[in-house]
Amino acid sequence: MLEFRILGPLEVVDGQRPVQLGGPKQRATLALLLLAANRVVSVEQLADALYSGAPPVTAVTQVQRQVSELRKALGSAAAIETRSPGYVVRLSSEQLDLSRFERLMEEASSAHARGDRRSEADLLREALALWHGPPLADLAYESFAQSSIERLDEIRLVALEQRFDADLSLGRNTELVGELDQLTAEHPVRERLHGLLMLALYRSGRQAEALEVYRRARETLLHEFGIDPSPALHELEHAILNQEPSLAAERAAPPRLELERALLVLPSEDGSVDALLAIAVPLARFPARELIVARLLADATDLEHAAVALNERRASLELAARVAAFTTLDPAGDAVRLAETYGAQLVLLDVPAAFDEPALPGDLAQLLARSPADVAMLANGAERSVGDGVFVPFGGGEHDWAALELGAWLASAIGARVKLAGTDAGRRDGRRDASRLLADASLAVQRVIGVEIEPLLVAADEQALVRATDGSRMIVAGISPRWRNDGIGSTRRALIRNAQPSTLLVHRGPKPGGLAPRETRTRFTWSIEG
Repeated sequence: MLEFRILGPLEVVDGQRPVQLGGPKQRATLALLLLAANRVVSVEQLADALYSGAPPVTAVTQVQRQVSELRKALGSAAAIETRSPGYVVRLSSEQLDLSRFERLMEEASSAHARGDRRSEADLLREALALWHGPPLADLAYESFAQSSIERLDEIRLVALEQRFDADLSLGRNTELVGELDQLTAEHPVRERLHGLLMLALYRSGRQAEALEVYRRARETLLHEFGIDPSPALHELEHAILNQEPSLAAERAAPPRLELERALLVLPSEDGSVDALLAIAVPLARFPARELIVARLLADATDLEHAAVALNERRASLELAARVAAFTTLDPAGDAVRLAETYGAQLVLLDVPAAFDEPALPGDLAQLLARSPADVAMLANGAERSVGDGVFVPFGGGEHDWAALELGAWLASAIGARVKLAGTDAGRRDGRRDASRLLADASLAVQRVIGVEIEPLLVAADEQALVRATDGSRMIVAGISPRWRNDGIGSTRRALIRNAQPSTLLVHRGPKPGGLAPRETRTRFTWSIEG
């Protein structure tokens, strides 16, 4: 049986014998299929990724050739199947190291739930032992791999944090200090690592050093983002200052250092703050969600005014939030850093009025390519306070699923229904309408969250789609990485230009989305479709 490894350099092993792979394009093709193991990857996706968004006219032929050569290299044991509109690699859960890692993490979570911390620690060590270097290390230069590598690095760090947590509960305090000290130096804005180091130091009789760790973490966060540490980290500092007995109890469970999942809101100007908060605040009321609002400014003369305005807006909210404003020369890079640092499950921003042009603005294109989380872009103004339902045009693509997930999350938060729209083929030329697709999507949503779904069949033209949105409160639509003048891009631009409700355009990121349960933090992907 072939074994595939991506938790390090890309490798294929047949028993004890390594399988020789071809050049960079062939290795990249295999990596793309493995990252979506047991799911179809379209020829268009493969071509866009292999040629950095600028595929040649021969791209389809090139993709077919790469797949053909891969099949020869891997032999008959490899199941790369042709499935419209592309290819799928069929693997058992034991053939891919990432799948084994995720299985072990699920078993560790089960051990934690039943209070067996020793088994949990052992399972976490076994899962982490599968890593044999930086993920996809030999493809790190490929643009398609950047967000996947960042996500894989993230789930490894989460697994390490869970292992430290289990070890602390077993009284292994002193031996963890050195490893945690090194990791906090490598990840200076990662709050949970700082909390674990503080607890390990305190339990080792080093209270002053534990408090110094908090001071350094606070200074770093304020310097980098202008944001104070999270309530969880601040509460731990307070407990250490007061020498609360529960902290020092040998073999007692450490206090929960799990940070809340964040909604990151990035207004482009003062005037867009309220429109974005009208969407973000209901979403943030879901359990264990933190709201972070940040202004990324080009001009330092705007800094004081922006900070004051954000603090005034925060004071008026009926829920806890953190706010910050800072100048940047790299808006996309700093947006990604914020999303990674604070575990964002959704990045919410507004986009220019001219966003309906075929080309994406450069900074926004970079953000979509690099964001670890889903990105939702408010394209035409504030949410309407009237209207019935969240309208989601749905064709079954990966970004449509992300839009449906966000639409269901929003509908549940505001007490609305989801209007799920698909194409009415009218049975012309024997074509099937989208009703079965809508039914499958509806069942998937209901499996995860209890929200009413109303299926709609709409004629396959832009004006019919725009008319169908009348009376809706909000439109939530998927957007592909390429904002091209094709069928999907054209309909999205029609919604922005002509529809009455405001439109949220959603781009799917590699991190599990807002409806994912907490235990999915160490899964590479998650979707309501699964």
